Amino acid sequence: MISESSSFVKGVVLGGAFCVVVTLLGHIKVGHGTKARHHEHHHIQAPNKEDVLNLSEGERMELSKSIRVYCIILVKPKDLGHWAAVKETWSKHCDKVEFYSSENVKVFESVALNTNDMWVMMRKAYKITYERYKDEFNWFFLAYPTTFAIIENLKYFLLKKDPSQPFYIGHTMKSGDLEYVDGEGGIVLSIESLRRLSRVLEDSDKCPEQGGMLWKLDEDKQLAICLKYTGVFAENAEDSEGKDVFNTKSVGALIKEAMSTHPQQVVDGCCSDMAITFSGLAPNHMHVMMYGVYRLRPYGHTYNDALVFLPPTGSDND
Repeated sequence: MISESSSFVKGVVLGGAFCVVVTLLGHIKVGHGTKARHHEHHHIQAPNKEDVLNLSEGERMELSKSIRVYCIILVKPKDLGHWAAVKETWSKHCDKVEFYSSENVKVFESVALNTNDMWVMMRKAYKITYERYKDEFNWFFLAYPTTFAIIENLKYFLLKKDPSQPFYIGHTMKSGDLEYVDGEGGIVLSIESLRRLSRVLEDSDKCPEQGGMLWKLDEDKQLAICLKYTGVFAENAEDSEGKDVFNTKSVGALIKEAMSTHPQQVVDGCCSDMAITFSGLAPNHMHVMMYGVYRLRPYGHTYNDALVFLPPTGSDND
């Protein structure tokens, strides 16, 4: 992180992951109507310690208040266990969170989209979000119910990014000629990207709701195609050391891989200290992560981060 708490974060991640590991152990080509320019994704990095320390106190306070994140969680009735876990844990750190469900579910409040198709769900959720919140939020984070997110780290990553620019970021993948952000790790759009998306969603030639080749692709790839027509391309998010911060696997899975590939540096080889998301978590693993990230503290230690991102007013979480 931006202070001596780096070793603590590593310890917390490894400690939380231990419980997870114990539990875990028991090319297509896409056609276009128009030709887009060649693009290799950028590697967008989080600020480093010096970037933040060089800011004035007033600038720090203004930044900590100005970065507001609206969270979109796409859910279905079969996801009730994960739905409850997300609602009870990390989502309370969003400035506002809403669950967009395939249908109305009495036990949880949600925005009913009345479709089971994930691409149609995603389209509708983004359209509703833009119409309702285009003047209220500057960053929009979409996640699936198996994702655990650390919103404070997301805000830190976005610290010096301009939401009036077309940012579309996360963990990038490539399928044939198409570069896209993998939905499993979460997807972040700036307000400018969402504005452009809202326009192209109305163009059935460039961004159809169904039919043709587009209909057969996963929703995150379909999103990439629509955004590409607007000049918004997938960008990979990394920390200041070049490590990915949006993860498409759980901490446990990543540590198991690191044990094989980096046996002498398991944690360093596994994950960034500034990780934003982990995916593929069971509901109980989300609660373990919540304990490790937000609640476990070594008594007597103090932390001197230059910025503080607090949960929204009224949140009953840490």
